[in-house]
Amino acid sequence: MSLPEYELLAIRYAGHPRTRRENLLGDDERPDEPMPIDYFVWAVCGPDGTAWVVDTGFAAANAAKRGRRMERTPAEGLALVGIDAARVADVVLTHVHWDHAGGQDLFPAARFHLQATEMAYVSGPCMCEPRLAVGFEPGDIAGLVEKLFARRLVFHHGDAELAPGLSLHRVGGHTDGMMVVRAHTRRGFMVLASDAAHFYENMSADRPFPFFHDLRGVRDGFRRMRELADGEELIIPGHDPLVLERHPAPDPSLAGIVARLD
Repeated sequence: MSLPEYELLAIRYAGHPRTRRENLLGDDERPDEPMPIDYFVWAVCGPDGTAWVVDTGFAAANAAKRGRRMERTPAEGLALVGIDAARVADVVLTHVHWDHAGGQDLFPAARFHLQATEMAYVSGPCMCEPRLAVGFEPGDIAGLVEKLFARRLVFHHGDAELAPGLSLHRVGGHTDGMMVVRAHTRRGFMVLASDAAHFYENMSADRPFPFFHDLRGVRDGFRRMRELADGEELIIPGHDPLVLERHPAPDPSLAGIVARLD
């Protein structure tokens, strides 16, 4: 039986100016050159109309605290492609950093899929280390605890299949429970890297994003994503503005906001 082919959409909801020095580990010949960051959520749409949402973006209050400007809420972005956040049944949290798990309240009907190691990481001794804890917001973690007791949290232990041709894979590195999403598409198997690779250049130049739990794990994640995808060009980084340049908008009116990845 052939696998279904999924549509993959990257939906931009915010951006922020940064430099190469801030985005690439190691020495750089142009450290102060602008290298802005985009913030995305993703939708994986099945042929039967089912949509999985990957990550929930950040909350407006935390964006203001951290000097970010939200251009639209993730729910407003999803609505542009016909997805009602209030009715989404399943959300994948690739990890719990503030800009990926802050919009949980936008999805009141959803179950949330998370690596068990990530929950242990964000609620355990590692958060005593300020350099690691700075990437998280206590309210986001508390929201997951509430969902746990409401039976709305689904824990995964490593690789897991959500549906035929759609799977989750723990790679670690950036956070202890960092996971990526693999989907079968008309172009073959694609991987949504989220923060396992922020930018194309993180992988192509072997220069990881300089914020991580485990550097060796980051590089092991690069190798694993290459194994999972049917070509490195089918690995989609989590924050690179080039995503919107390399992939077409599903409608001309959505140029610069939504990219059809498959």
